[in-house]
Amino acid sequence: MGYKEVYKSWQDDPESFWMQAAGAINWTKKPTKALDDSNPPMYRWYADGEANTCYNALDRHVESGRGDQVAVIYDSPITGAQRKLTYAEMLDQVSRFAGALSAKGIEKGDRVVIYMPMVPEAVVAMLACARIGAVHSVVFGGFAANELAVRIDDATPKAIIAASCGIEPGRVIEYKPLLDGAIELAKHKPEFTVILQREQARADMTEGRDFDWQEVQAAADPAECVPVGGADPLYILYTSGTTGQPKGVVRPSGGHMVALHWTMKNIYNVEPGEVFWAASDVGWVVGHSYIAYGPLIYGATTILFEGKPVGTPDAGTFWRVISEHRVKSFFTAPTAFRAIKREDPNGEFVKKYDLSCLKALFLAGERADPDTIVWAQEQLGVPVVDHWWQTETGYAIAANPLGIEELPTKLGSPTVPMPGYDVQILGDDGHRLPAGELGAIAIKLPLPPGTLSTLWQAEERYKKAYLETFPGYYETGDAGMIDEDGYLYIMARTDDVINVAGHRLSTGAMEEVLASHPDVAECAVIGVADELKGQLPLGFLCLTAGVNRPHAEIVAEVVKLVRQQIGPVAAFKLATVVERLPKTRSGKILRGTMVHIANGTEWKMPATIDDPAILDEIASALKELGFAK
Repeated sequence: MGYKEVYKSWQDDPESFWMQAAGAINWTKKPTKALDDSNPPMYRWYADGEANTCYNALDRHVESGRGDQVAVIYDSPITGAQRKLTYAEMLDQVSRFAGALSAKGIEKGDRVVIYMPMVPEAVVAMLACARIGAVHSVVFGGFAANELAVRIDDATPKAIIAASCGIEPGRVIEYKPLLDGAIELAKHKPEFTVILQREQARADMTEGRDFDWQEVQAAADPAECVPVGGADPLYILYTSGTTGQPKGVVRPSGGHMVALHWTMKNIYNVEPGEVFWAASDVGWVVGHSYIAYGPLIYGATTILFEGKPVGTPDAGTFWRVISEHRVKSFFTAPTAFRAIKREDPNGEFVKKYDLSCLKALFLAGERADPDTIVWAQEQLGVPVVDHWWQTETGYAIAANPLGIEELPTKLGSPTVPMPGYDVQILGDDGHRLPAGELGAIAIKLPLPPGTLSTLWQAEERYKKAYLETFPGYYETGDAGMIDEDGYLYIMARTDDVINVAGHRLSTGAMEEVLASHPDVAECAVIGVADELKGQLPLGFLCLTAGVNRPHAEIVAEVVKLVRQQIGPVAAFKLATVVERLPKTRSGKILRGTMVHIANGTEWKMPATIDDPAILDEIASALKELGFAK
């Protein structure tokens, strides 16, 4: 069957499509039906089934005689270390670490926060939680103490698992002081922490609260898998909210396994035993879906890469990893390719390696610009697939399904919707727009298995954030169009979440930090186009009356403040002082117009603007910074 036939088979009978897909999973109690639609819009998948994600990722492969196959390849050009762990070795480590957590009182449903760099123990910790039915929440290791504290207070974890440090090119980031600071700031206190000591920076331990990873694991009895309900949560993953308050996306266990297993073959065209590499971080959704879970549930080999696309040691590091470990299917962010292209425009490094093993490159995390796609196609000579998805969905909404049929690509389009996703373009009033017209991208409910079921402890917020604008639809927050051939185009965000190097970050959260500076009376943060990172945040500051300090001093202080409170991941380096901000008569700041001026794109004078002359002042300030050419 080709793509159209597969998509139609889902449309004609979604229930049997998803029950058939569920047959690929080992259930301790098989679900009797796929969709529980008894309480719309709170849909649940495989609700009467029971299974364990860790069992499906490890035990079943060992039991079927594939224990000697490599499960995880750890490749760290930053430390010069490499390790290969078989399915049997991973099962041993995970079951013993799960036993250690159980011995310390972690039970099914308890939350555990994981604050780890890109080391195999991060995946071991995630799978150990899944094994005993605990709900993990991985927080990206680059986040500052107060961002971690906010997540601790929301998830209320019984334990936190961390490493002593993370390692970046040329510097070591000590995690333990950040963790200690976060626990101090948080209202909720974990009962204990487990710390993986890394030789690059050993952590000071707090007696009675902090325990050494190696010691607790060595002393533990292996834990067996605990059956988990199909609709019960596997993990919480925080994504930026427009209010600055992060949203805890809840991933249900059963649908997650079914959906990821389905994508490994049908989208990424990988077979069990082959090597799949997602060059992401376990702190982001790509790391959850396609480093830790998808490849292992499917029985493939996954790569855990502790490095950067350039500088560890050079712009050829990706090609070395692909060549050395025989990667078949590779997934990264367009930012990574822009960085490589900037360092090595003629692809000199590509020529140094045998990349005959590579059959496809997948890009996601932000819109892939045509220049980058064309460059990648020319250099690698394989299909380059720009596919589109969100933290909330957990896997691709739209893609070129190479395992079903390789469709013709169109630059600027992530190709077509995947089964389960009825993607429509809606006008402001909720009616469907004709082909080629720009509107809000929405997905008809119910969403497919594996997508978010709610927000952690915030069902009303979930409905308000995603389901209220267009009743009967999930609002993606993106704007775009569908062409005559059914190809989807993602044009822009419809809210103020910006995309910096594949990381979705809230400008609202940054504005809260800027506004906390005593000299700042009012501020706005916009995302401006950046060739390398996709977008960069740019701050506008209106100072408190009577402040006459040098502007450069204040700008330096707010930049430092954002770095401290949100972390280096925000890449916040640019801010300027302005007299006033452009607003509508009702007081809304015209961020969208400011973005157009900064990027030099066409814009119309907003009908509701309070004082048009302010836009000239904004344009002047932007020109001084090198924008608005």
